Amino acid sequence: MFEGLQPDQLEGALEALLFVTDEPVEAFALARMLEVEVLEVQDALVELRRRYEREARGIQLREVSGGWRLYTHPVYHELIEKYVLSWDTRRMSQAALEVLAIIAYGQPMTRAQIASVRGVVSDGPVNTLVERGLVREAGTADSPGNPVLYATTRLFLEKYGLRTPADLPPLEDFAPDEKTAALIRERLGAAPESVRPIVEERDLPEPEQLVADAQASLLGIVDKIDFDSLKFDTDDD
Repeated sequence: MFEGLQPDQLEGALEALLFVTDEPVEAFALARMLEVEVLEVQDALVELRRRYEREARGIQLREVSGGWRLYTHPVYHELIEKYVLSWDTRRMSQAALEVLAIIAYGQPMTRAQIASVRGVVSDGPVNTLVERGLVREAGTADSPGNPVLYATTRLFLEKYGLRTPADLPPLEDFAPDEKTAALIRERLGAAPESVRPIVEERDLPEPEQLVADAQASLLGIVDKIDFDSLKFDTDDD
């Protein structure tokens, strides 16, 4: 065990290490740092997670993307948004959130497929998501022109507390009725050849806008905030 660290301090040591990191840490890496067995670390992490749950703490410990990381409790996300997002201009636009949700549920997808779901050209939001590391190029489609396919990244899983994209909640849960749920399934299953005529965003029909809003609502999670990395800009893509 790490010099000076007592057996009953293991959970506290893990908590301290996870508090200062901004990405998931593997149990193996934590065990190596503390010079203890991986199984001991794994057991301590599970117990620490259970303790947070029992005590209804303001933070949660989650196993995501192959490692462990601290997150704020979802029940306090509205409070955190009020405190931080009011002055954090780095937050993504509604368009970017919608595109991110579409890619997350329909990946891999081409730009044409994304446009067919939203009803508007979405190149700007796609570029923004790629720049921010939430979306990546994932090969090309076997169709005329070999358009680029886009999928979510490991950073996306980390930011939204997921182990894999399969952990996303059922999209139909956010639809107000079965008609909208069917429309969501139809739009996400659209092939590039079936792209509808593109319209201006201000002319987007109400049902499609409702779908976009439902998709975007899934991505309102706020993870642990890195205040030192906050930058202020006017990018609205």
